[in-house]
Amino acid sequence: MNSAEIRQKFLDFFASKQHQIVPSAPIVVKDDPTLMFINSGMAPFKDYFLGNKPAPNKRIADTQKCLRVSGKHNDLEEVGYDTYHHTMFEMLGNWSFGDYFKKEALEWSWELLTEVYGLPKDRLYVSVFQGDESENLPMDQDAFNIWKSMIAEDRILMGSKKDNFWEMGDTGPCGPCSEIHVDLRTDEERAQVDGKSLVNNDHPQVVEIWNNVFMEFNRLADGSLVKLPAQHVDTGMGFERLCMAIQGKRSNYDTDVFQPLIQYVAKEAGVTYGENEKTDIAIRVISDHIRAIAFTIADGQLPSNNKAGYVIRRILRRAVRYGFTFLDFKKPFLYKLAAVLADQMAHVFPELKQQLGFVQRVIEEEENAFLRTLENGLKRLDALEESFKQNNNTIDGKTAFELYDTFGFPLDLTALIAREKGFTVDEAGFGVEMEQQKNRSRNASATEQTDWVILQPDVVNEFIGYDCDTSASHIVRYRQVKTKNKSEYHLVLDKTPFYAESGGQVGDTGYLISDSEQIEVLDTKKENDLILHITAKLPQHVEAGFRAEINAERRNMIRRNHSATHLLHAALRSALGEHVQQRGSLVNEKLLRFDFSHFAKIEEAELRQIEHMVNKRVRESIPLEESRNVPIEEAKKLGAMALFGEKYGDFVRVISFGQDHSVELCGGTHVLNTGNIGYFKIVSESSVAAGVRRIEAISGDAAEDYMQQQVNELNAVREVLNTQSNVSGAVEKLQDDYKALQKQLEQFELKQLGTLKDTLAQNAQQLNGINLVAEKVDVSSSDYLKKLAFDMRQVVDNLVLVLAAEIDGKPQIAVMLSDNLVSEKNMNASQMVRELAKEIQGGGGGQPFYATAGGKNSAGLAAVPGKAVELVKSLL
Repeated sequence: MNSAEIRQKFLDFFASKQHQIVPSAPIVVKDDPTLMFINSGMAPFKDYFLGNKPAPNKRIADTQKCLRVSGKHNDLEEVGYDTYHHTMFEMLGNWSFGDYFKKEALEWSWELLTEVYGLPKDRLYVSVFQGDESENLPMDQDAFNIWKSMIAEDRILMGSKKDNFWEMGDTGPCGPCSEIHVDLRTDEERAQVDGKSLVNNDHPQVVEIWNNVFMEFNRLADGSLVKLPAQHVDTGMGFERLCMAIQGKRSNYDTDVFQPLIQYVAKEAGVTYGENEKTDIAIRVISDHIRAIAFTIADGQLPSNNKAGYVIRRILRRAVRYGFTFLDFKKPFLYKLAAVLADQMAHVFPELKQQLGFVQRVIEEEENAFLRTLENGLKRLDALEESFKQNNNTIDGKTAFELYDTFGFPLDLTALIAREKGFTVDEAGFGVEMEQQKNRSRNASATEQTDWVILQPDVVNEFIGYDCDTSASHIVRYRQVKTKNKSEYHLVLDKTPFYAESGGQVGDTGYLISDSEQIEVLDTKKENDLILHITAKLPQHVEAGFRAEINAERRNMIRRNHSATHLLHAALRSALGEHVQQRGSLVNEKLLRFDFSHFAKIEEAELRQIEHMVNKRVRESIPLEESRNVPIEEAKKLGAMALFGEKYGDFVRVISFGQDHSVELCGGTHVLNTGNIGYFKIVSESSVAAGVRRIEAISGDAAEDYMQQQVNELNAVREVLNTQSNVSGAVEKLQDDYKALQKQLEQFELKQLGTLKDTLAQNAQQLNGINLVAEKVDVSSSDYLKKLAFDMRQVVDNLVLVLAAEIDGKPQIAVMLSDNLVSEKNMNASQMVRELAKEIQGGGGGQPFYATAGGKNSAGLAAVPGKAVELVKSLL
């Protein structure tokens, strides 16, 4: 049975049990501040478990793309070394929201595994929660009794709270769970050691494949447990492990999930998989990581230096590093692998195939950038080699951490390079530096929040802001959130006109006004589907009625920019091509920022054309056409653009400004007709990442003010140039005059430099056959300082030259040595300049014959010549 058949049989089985089969949510999380990525099958359904909104169907099943590389669930360092941990993996799951419970869940899991998939019953073990006295939780007798009717009692294992009580996080829904484990060892191995002793002991062939979680409780912030009003089932089965079990393999990587990728990498590297453990690990790492990299980019997350983007960049660099070190890949190779993956997954996750060109371009550019960084890191190691020799042939922990933090060198890569050079690494010192960074990060991001105080249970918050700027509202729940520097409150209303930050549009601000007080709403955000009104203080009377009132003027400016974004998107596709897809956006009251897929800089003429197209639509005053609660398939038939990486429900809102111009799925706020935008002006175009461009623009009053500012500046230039007509001609003449003066000045400075060279050569001191020149000089640039040093080298033999200069207010030192002094006297300019740089509170380095340093203390320059004389004497 191949992997595609295994996946389909799971979905078909639960469809036959009246489950609604839903598509995988994007792997990148947009509206949950507690997660960067979907890390479990249940994550997209948190709102249903939390009671924030009703489930569309009480029975659901799917296969969900998941990523575990940060936080509590971090499997990254195991990936490639063992046979069953992955970064990106599929989680097959079935859910019940207040419908069936333990009996059906366990019986169906047994039926599917043993009757549909045909796994041998004598290779399966199950576990149940043994109870926990500290929590006053009894043993899960119900699960035990259900299992006892299907499996021998000696195959039912008792599990501790660690293994058999599942929790979503520090707070939230939780409950006992029952795992199913499979023993994939040979009959001979099984005869020697009973499989039950290996369950949950990290044995590579005795692995958990399915977990049935029974959501019965809610964990409060104080650690206590309260019963949920309804009981839910949350199950998750690792698809890759299931394939290993069904296909009779001893490793996930031996299944057809990974083999196409593994064989492609092996062929590209010119090695045979299975012959060498080091290259095998590298191939497994690469084959695993490309899945995480490609799918997160396809779902809208570009590699970057921040948050989720940094996680993806780190995974990509880990894959490149393994290829670089163990497979001799010195040029980009990962991007080619994305095509193999896209073909393999097209039938289940088509989004990658649909965006393959874009995804490959992003990956290739990231690979090129990191290979350059690797090269720079290697050069940094070479430059510090002498200092390592003086440090007992040890790379100190601070340097090792700098290589990790700045150049992306993990500790094991630094250790590998160190061994090749005969060095060791101070791993303990590295650990100290790493822990300090982690502590800084924890302190910066630490938050503490209280449990929700529920004032009106079972009330779902309703957004009415498309139609109203105010509403009569009541607080239905609230909580306090504390961070390092501030405390704030999150208020949820029964109905609200406040738009919560989403889809690139910022959240509304405004006020909650009662008969006795006025509370300012500083921002509005989403947590899953809850609309959170963020305030600095809690109302004195939380049960009072409030008038919720947004800042209408600010909202109107946001509306203009949001509608202008839609017109811009349509204009870009018309002018540049259908390949243009939104890759990110920001819409606030000041500007709009639109990121989109395109592989070349947009020329000025094209920008003007795009701007004209938008303003033409503005002048046409096209009315807004809005349709709410449109079935998603019907919306797509209308031509509405669905954005990659966005999660859409069964019913959506469709926004259009003329059916032939702009039709998009959108939850944001908009003007009633395009004429309300007033005027649209592009202010910048730039590159964001490989294959992604960014346009920033303004509209309305801001655009008018901007144009007036440009006119004012032009008039000021006219006045300075004393011309009213040919401003560009006058500026060109000014530039020509400037260039001529620059050339004259350069010739004068070169003449002065020649005179200075002759003077320094005549004043050279004789020390044991060495010509020493150590002077503080007056030059205008670092280039001239370097030229002076190299010119001196041509006219003075046996030269030791030390030049000190203040350039642009900063102290600089240059040391130049004749080649024979380096080879015969073992002199080293790099070592000398570092010693001299202490006088100016700085540092530097370079080559053995020429090195430079910079510093902070210009007053110390005066002491450099004298110290240079003493230093040279000590070396002779």
